[in-house]
Amino acid sequence: MYAVIRTGGKQYRVTEGQTLDVERLGTADGEVRLEPVLVVDGTTVLAGSRLAGASVTARVVGEARGPKITGFRYKNKTNQRKRWGHRQHYATIEITDIATGS
Repeated sequence: MYAVIRTGGKQYRVTEGQTLDVERLGTADGEVRLEPVLVVDGTTVLAGSRLAGASVTARVVGEARGPKITGFRYKNKTNQRKRWGHRQHYATIEITDIATGS
């Protein structure tokens, strides 16, 4: 059984016991309930209005940071230079349960 969940503007294909990094969630530790977009259980596929009782439960394991991304903007002859960097924050979650609701 697997599900496709939506979080942080992205979709992920997950199974029970899987660990993945998603964009930072509001909670530091504890249980999180995620919204499924699609649930596949063998030959049964639940999508759209048939997902009324379906849910995916995950446990927040920790936090991580992505790689440093740097950029540099330069305009010649005008002495304009701008250097910037960014490092995305992620929450590491472990999928504990996929419930179909029926």
